[in-house]
Amino acid sequence: MPNLLDIRRRIKSVKNTQQITKAMKMVSAAKLKRAQDRVVTARPFANKMSEVLAGLADRTDENFHHPLLDPRGDERYLVVLITADKGLCGAFNTNLTKAAQTFITSNPGKQIEILAVGRKGRDFFRRRGATLAGEYIGLTGKGRVDFSEALEVARDVIKRFTEDEGIDKVFLIYNEFKSVMQQRVATEQLLPVARKVPSVGDEAASSEAVTLIDYIYEQPPAEIFAKLLPQQIETQIFRALLESIASEQGARMTAMDSASKNARELIDSLTLNMNRIRQAAITNEIIEVVSGAAAL
Repeated sequence: MPNLLDIRRRIKSVKNTQQITKAMKMVSAAKLKRAQDRVVTARPFANKMSEVLAGLADRTDENFHHPLLDPRGDERYLVVLITADKGLCGAFNTNLTKAAQTFITSNPGKQIEILAVGRKGRDFFRRRGATLAGEYIGLTGKGRVDFSEALEVARDVIKRFTEDEGIDKVFLIYNEFKSVMQQRVATEQLLPVARKVPSVGDEAASSEAVTLIDYIYEQPPAEIFAKLLPQQIETQIFRALLESIASEQGARMTAMDSASKNARELIDSLTLNMNRIRQAAITNEIIEVVSGAAAL
């Protein structure tokens, strides 16, 4: 049975840990508010741009060709995996790596390379000997990302896709922010850009597809797509990074809140155990005194 000194040391250690988890929760809450605001601001532009480009591509002559628009084979994939640089955020990174593994196993016979954005995803697949096409570390660790950093990733992806004719498709795996308690792992095809207009997922609009709009071109399609298609990829990667940061802060806030509650329960349990041991020691001393007095 542990003595009182050991239990007091354990209680002190748990209290110190509780202070750390509470502080981390407060920091994540502050970062989450900023990240959530940026996500809410970026979503409408990214969604509308995807809709407009898909509508343009759908109405473009089939004889029109563009490197980011033309479909290729189905043999070699590049997967852009966005994870966190740090841990202590619950199942955030685990869900992403599991989704990437599921994607790999569900595409047998394909040659799949990983472009890791985030230290956790890079370390996970490096330990398992997966093919890493590249890595970007430190983009999400500071709790915010600049468009210039997303631009660097997007231009790298576009360069790999256009210059390496062997890459047939590019996929994006990241955590989509829903709420503080909920994040959804999303797997999207980034390249080649789809020529079809995506349908609306809401129940209210499920019976009606996205309204097709006929556009009047002031410039030739080649000039329009040469400008807008790379910008579309840049916008989607920037939005995915914002979603990932907000999801990470929400997951970390929830995990640290649970850790603080567990620490409080452990402190209560250790305190109760300490009081029982101390009471038992006092009772034994009283019994010894009484027994000695009775013997005299």
